[in-house]
Amino acid sequence: MVEFVGWYMPLWYEDTGGIIKEHMAVRESVGIFDVTHMGRFLISGSGAESFLQYVTTNNVKRLKKLGQGHYSVVCNEKGGIKDDITLFRIEDNKYVMVTNAVNREKIYKWFKAKSQDFDVKIEDISDITCMFAVQGPKARSTLEKLASDDLSGIKRYWCILTKLGGYNTIVSRSGYTGEDGFEIIMLDVPFSEKEKAVDLWEKILKAGKEYGIKPCGLGARDTLRLEAGMVLYGNDIDENISPLEARLGFVVKFKKGDFIGREALLRQKEEGVKRKRVGLELFGRRVPRHGYEILKDNEKIGYVTSGVFSPILEKGIGLGLVSSEYAQTGEVVQINIKGKLVDAKIVKWPFYDTEKYGYTRKEST
Repeated sequence: MVEFVGWYMPLWYEDTGGIIKEHMAVRESVGIFDVTHMGRFLISGSGAESFLQYVTTNNVKRLKKLGQGHYSVVCNEKGGIKDDITLFRIEDNKYVMVTNAVNREKIYKWFKAKSQDFDVKIEDISDITCMFAVQGPKARSTLEKLASDDLSGIKRYWCILTKLGGYNTIVSRSGYTGEDGFEIIMLDVPFSEKEKAVDLWEKILKAGKEYGIKPCGLGARDTLRLEAGMVLYGNDIDENISPLEARLGFVVKFKKGDFIGREALLRQKEEGVKRKRVGLELFGRRVPRHGYEILKDNEKIGYVTSGVFSPILEKGIGLGLVSSEYAQTGEVVQINIKGKLVDAKIVKWPFYDTEKYGYTRKEST
């Protein structure tokens, strides 16, 4: 157990091989994560859409149907990333947003400060809800035993309001693992009634028992997201890194009109970014860590932003930020690991075979 952003959380659940066992359970079958530490906001009112268009980079107008959602980022005026978020339209003029735990208070204050000219209500519902992620090819088979509605028709980044195990929930087809799966926001669960959350958790474990479901901790959450090439706030992205540098340009919709950071990002796009996020695959079992220097011909060209030992590849992998001229797939660079230069190759993500591992394998749809 470790302290994480004010929460006491498990790194793993099993003493022997916990992270790898949990990682492989998600890749091959199903795992469940307690992600209640994430921030959850309700944003409503006649001006909700206009407000969200202004404070996020993706095009909220495209969320035309109830249940439709997307991934997006919140930028500062200089184009740096204040947070990466998921957003779902759950009613007319009402949206639910999930933020990173570390940015919950910051984003809430930012939104309140920027909402003065909009008819919008922003509610932090983090402390009266809980959140689980059920991930892997057997995620739907597990949850359909408990759901009052059909889950098979939920598209990627869509959600429905349904009862799960008898409780009111928002269930979205989303996750942070590179696998098919669902994220569950359990409604009306204040800390004083946490036994409701424990009850649903245990019901999900029972439903997934035949598939070998495992509860998963922060360790597997990190190895899974990194194999999939997904960013972690505070490591791979922050307020000094733009979505264009982080190769998240697909969520920046310049044509939608004004939004915070638009002018800075337009300039960056026109001038060309000077650094880019890359995938790193090491030659051997050494592991790159955040902050390690990346070199080419003995000159520093960037640094590692995240790194782990990949249970699938059985080697060290990572993400890094390097000068754009070196951000070419196949480029061989060196990483300074405690004074020793270790060769690494710049590769695309996800790092693993998505035909064998990953949500492109449609067993669960």
